[in-house]
Amino acid sequence: MIPYIKSNHPKAYVALKDLRSFLSTLVMADNSSSADPPPPFDPLKPATPVSYPLQTLDELESRAYFNSFHYPFNKTAVKLPPAAGLPSRPRTLVCHDMAGGYTDDRLVQGGANAQAFAIWHWYLIDVFVYFSHNLVTLPPPCWTNTAHRHGVKVLGTFIMEWDEGKVRADKLLASKDSLRMYADRLTELAVALGFDGWLINMEVNLDPGQIPNLKEFVSYLSQTMHSSLPGSLVIWYDSVTVDGDLNWQNQLNDKNKPFFDLCDGIFANYSWEEDYPKQSAKVAVDRNFDVYMGIDVFGRGTYGGGQWTTNVALDVIKKADVSAAIFAPGWVYETQQPPDFQTAQNRWWGLVEKSWGIVQNYPKLLPFYSNFDQGHGYHIYTDGKQISSNQWNDLSSQSFQPFIKYSGDSNTQPIQVSIDFKGASYSGGGSITFVGTLDDKAEFRARLFHGVLPLRNSPVHFTYSVKSNGNSLLGLALGFSSASNEKKTVLLAASGKRRFSSRFTSVVMPRRVTKLDQEPGWIIQESSINMAGHILTEIQALCYRPKPERSASIAADDTLSHAPSDYYAVLGGLKISADGENTKFPPSDSWHVASEFISWTSGSQGSKNLSVKIIWQLKAGYADLFLNYNIFVEKLNSPSSGGQSQLPEVAPEYLGEAAVKSFYISDLEVPSDASFLKFIIQVRGLDGTSQNLEDAPFLQLKVEG
Repeated sequence: MIPYIKSNHPKAYVALKDLRSFLSTLVMADNSSSADPPPPFDPLKPATPVSYPLQTLDELESRAYFNSFHYPFNKTAVKLPPAAGLPSRPRTLVCHDMAGGYTDDRLVQGGANAQAFAIWHWYLIDVFVYFSHNLVTLPPPCWTNTAHRHGVKVLGTFIMEWDEGKVRADKLLASKDSLRMYADRLTELAVALGFDGWLINMEVNLDPGQIPNLKEFVSYLSQTMHSSLPGSLVIWYDSVTVDGDLNWQNQLNDKNKPFFDLCDGIFANYSWEEDYPKQSAKVAVDRNFDVYMGIDVFGRGTYGGGQWTTNVALDVIKKADVSAAIFAPGWVYETQQPPDFQTAQNRWWGLVEKSWGIVQNYPKLLPFYSNFDQGHGYHIYTDGKQISSNQWNDLSSQSFQPFIKYSGDSNTQPIQVSIDFKGASYSGGGSITFVGTLDDKAEFRARLFHGVLPLRNSPVHFTYSVKSNGNSLLGLALGFSSASNEKKTVLLAASGKRRFSSRFTSVVMPRRVTKLDQEPGWIIQESSINMAGHILTEIQALCYRPKPERSASIAADDTLSHAPSDYYAVLGGLKISADGENTKFPPSDSWHVASEFISWTSGSQGSKNLSVKIIWQLKAGYADLFLNYNIFVEKLNSPSSGGQSQLPEVAPEYLGEAAVKSFYISDLEVPSDASFLKFIIQVRGLDGTSQNLEDAPFLQLKVEG
């Protein structure tokens, strides 16, 4: 956004505008002089699925987006859990504005950048806005999928700015019919794609006579969104005033309150002074939490300076009992803050947490599963077995993120806790590592999750995968609260019952321990507890060592027996379920699998290249409880027989993951000796289990020619 520059440095604003025009001219000139300019984007043509914005009101009015080849791929797979609305407390809105938007995240089926930007501190966020300087910014579904998984609402952006923005505003506000038609189109897009509303940013000067229609637009859009999608939001950005002037107020006052009164909140501009949040709260009366005071993380004219002092503004906002709007937290990534993105990101969000506190809690529902995948990495595993060694990114696959507390810049803790992407995972592309030194008497706790999970009369089952060195042990410490606020603690551990019995309400040994012979190192521990009438409030990892047998010689030197030594353990995944059983997958023949848009082209040395869209759907009579699918291909010399795969000596090739029931394969190389291709759709359950490949639905295609 350009608000601070335009309002405080008008000459710089004009220069920036001229530079923007000049750069556009250069780009056009460069394209025209190129011997082979890239073809224009044609949304009707089959291609690798991407997310993209709408650039004109004509695109919006014509509903052209729904005819796009890319539309079905951009639907959100993960629905927001049912809720009565936003909580009655100070909230955190995060507005993602990075490098113009639609970077790695535009690739709906994922990309190959293992270091792509991601957010994993969802427990500190209530609302996520995907922002760009396009007219209609549609959030890529990967953001909506992972935000919804964590209970966070997602908004797109409708913006009018610069000279073309004024022309568009005139068209939008020409009549009540026109404004209602455009509001209906925006509502239709949000509902169809599955995100939760809009940030409205009218950064243009208007004639005073247009203000009544602008107010009608805000009111009508809010009403249609609420009726079409209960719990949805329309947020007004502090820009044009009720006088028609583009004059950022940096607070809620009588110049912008008429718009605030017609929607769900206001995003106040960043250049506020210390008393503005408190003044805004007074103006809002009983809607003080609907005031989101802006903070520009880049620090451009923002209170407190942003960057590593963003928490200074957060402290003032929270004290005033209003909400915060954090703009462009991708600053950490874009400016390559040292020493690396993971460390800098954790440090920056650690400052946010210290100021603001946790706002989202999970687990809330069963089954609950996390493999600690952040949505990018250097490999992919399933049940301890590697299925891909390629670098990748896909935020749709991001699992529930642990509440790992930032330990500070110094290594004062005996155990360092981090997400590891390089070492072998149990599932997905990440795991939690616990590395350090620990003596025999010591123990170390690390928080994993804060929950609000009510437990019923039936037992609850915990399954977790661990890999460790010989004398490093890892258990799960669980916290519970009853209706009368009675606190209880339970330790799930493979040993140490006598040692910990005095510090926990109970110590539960695993009912089953499974060692993976083919994937050495991983141990699966399964435990059951019955805590009827209680709420699971906390899950911690407990690091400890087995106490050694004390011979007479060792006992004589107590210092030696308890000397700190290296500790290493990995937590690969955690599942909590009500029945203790894995997902039961419908058999292969209960799915209808088909292909569309088949295209063959010649390759090198007699090979061919195939592009095809695979689609699948459960037949009638089966409940569809699946949100993710792994796609594989087998290149065969002859067709497989029956309903089961005749697996070749070479393992099936992993192609990618789908969050919707379709997957587009572009330019798949088919060797000259392959006669048939068998595409396998491995169904994945909400509890992290995956269907056996030999039982999975599939599509068989004969190689052309």
